[in-house]
Amino acid sequence: MAQASRTETFDVEIDKLYDTIVDYASYPDFVDGCSSVNVIEQTEAGAKVEYGLNLIKKFKYILNLKHEKPNRVSWSFDSGDLFKMNEGSWELKDNGDGTTEVTYSLEVDIKGFAPKKIVDNLTSKNLPAMMTSYKNRAKSRG
Repeated sequence: MAQASRTETFDVEIDKLYDTIVDYASYPDFVDGCSSVNVIEQTEAGAKVEYGLNLIKKFKYILNLKHEKPNRVSWSFDSGDLFKMNEGSWELKDNGDGTTEVTYSLEVDIKGFAPKKIVDNLTSKNLPAMMTSYKNRAKSRG
């Protein structure tokens, strides 16, 4: 099992960041390694989304997401061909000055043997770059 968590302050308004996080269909445009997204269903309260990733190996998985606008998006694993478990959350706190404190947490468990490089790429190694891509995308929202 692998875990990662990171907290940063983004110079972007909480609503723009939240809207970026729940705009799942746009992920292939700005999330490195995300090759496809199929939004199975989505409401204000949550979503069921299939992600296609290409990180050394191609794989797909489905997450059940819970929305608590504008402060939290959390998820749990539904099904897929790589994970046994994939749980995590985005915690957003409005700092009141146009910035947002962001905590991203992830815990995954991989089926069978998985090279450490894949697990590291999914968790802590790519986390700073991934968070930066969300920040930049949110800042570019009109």
